[in-house]
Amino acid sequence: MLSKVGAATIAGITERWGAVVATTRVDIYDPELYVDGPIHEIFAELRRTEPVYWQEIPDEAGYWAVLRHADLCAVAKDPAIFSAEEMGVVLEDPEPEQLAQSRNMMLMMDPPRHGEHRRPLVGSFKARAIGQMQDQVRTICRSILDQVPADGNVEFVHDVAAMLPNQVVGELMGLPPEDGEKIRRWAEESTSAQDPELAATDVPQGMTGMTGMAMYAIELAARRREEPPREDLTSLILAGDFGHGPMTDVEFASFFVQLVTAGNDTTKTMLSSGLHALLDHPDQLAELRADRSLIPGAVEEILRYANPLHYFRRTALRDTEIGGQAIAAGDKIAMMYTSANRDEAAFENPQHFDIHRSPNPHLSFGIASHFCLGVHLARLEGRVFFEELLDRFPTITQTGPARRVRSNLNNGLKELPVRLERG
Repeated sequence: MLSKVGAATIAGITERWGAVVATTRVDIYDPELYVDGPIHEIFAELRRTEPVYWQEIPDEAGYWAVLRHADLCAVAKDPAIFSAEEMGVVLEDPEPEQLAQSRNMMLMMDPPRHGEHRRPLVGSFKARAIGQMQDQVRTICRSILDQVPADGNVEFVHDVAAMLPNQVVGELMGLPPEDGEKIRRWAEESTSAQDPELAATDVPQGMTGMTGMAMYAIELAARRREEPPREDLTSLILAGDFGHGPMTDVEFASFFVQLVTAGNDTTKTMLSSGLHALLDHPDQLAELRADRSLIPGAVEEILRYANPLHYFRRTALRDTEIGGQAIAAGDKIAMMYTSANRDEAAFENPQHFDIHRSPNPHLSFGIASHFCLGVHLARLEGRVFFEELLDRFPTITQTGPARRVRSNLNNGLKELPVRLERG
């Protein structure tokens, strides 16, 4: 089998020399290719040789992978041509019923619907409003770290990192604490369906991933409409005017799935991949221990270096071009954040992890109208979590190999064994 570097090099030689048949082209769709880590060597070669790269998909239409930072930004900034709503944001074409339901998620809306649904929520996610949650987030962090066993041995991804966003999102939405674990599991299943260890196989009545969470949300909405309003996000959403009046229970369910999944799974990945990167760069971990003011910059570099999602899809609504490559109406476009965040044209020494990097125009929160609504919350969680982690545990040691999610979508760890030693 070719190494990742070898496969990328042969793909480049194919284009320049024209001597090797197309079967040697690297398959960047194959989720197995990502098990050992992001394919940065391959992406670097393709940015140089084929920055808008055609990739086949088994049994359906292929897609154009947009690999350069500037090209990705151009796609994201032009929803009139590149639509999230037309066919959704994952590469596999959804069934018509699934597509209709998914269009109730802001992630899969184009203007003007996207603005109508985002506007009522913006105030709750502004920096000042989220800043008022700092003490709440810190209390949750301390409670989680209090539960680390005496010997300090934990599986960091699920025993520690997953606990923070799960509890924060639960409190934001006013969810019963006892429901937290099943919601966390549904969120993970939704983004990790390509990994047989994480995809649900034995849950009754189809209650898996997005389906289970959506049904839970429908029941939640019906129950909460019968209760007095609370000061939480669920009451705000149910009372909001989203361009056509309040949401139906089904619309709320789609909205809930996006907010809860994004709040859980991507933040879990930021925290666990962040610690992994710091353990791989002990000199920079030591800097953070000596100067906590460096943590916000470290969080941004973690997001660039280990972005939680590899891509989101768009669909071309008319004939156009990207970076000089002709694109036909109906073509799939994959905005490859993992490649754009390592683009040599946008970042100096992009393969290097550097907590001092400035500027840092990473695209892990998206860009333009779909810029992440929860950006301030994610940054707050990252900063406070690492402050508390480093305060509590002066020695952190990785005790076994990290294992990655098998996925061409989810760029995360599923296992990180560490020992957290108290002072």
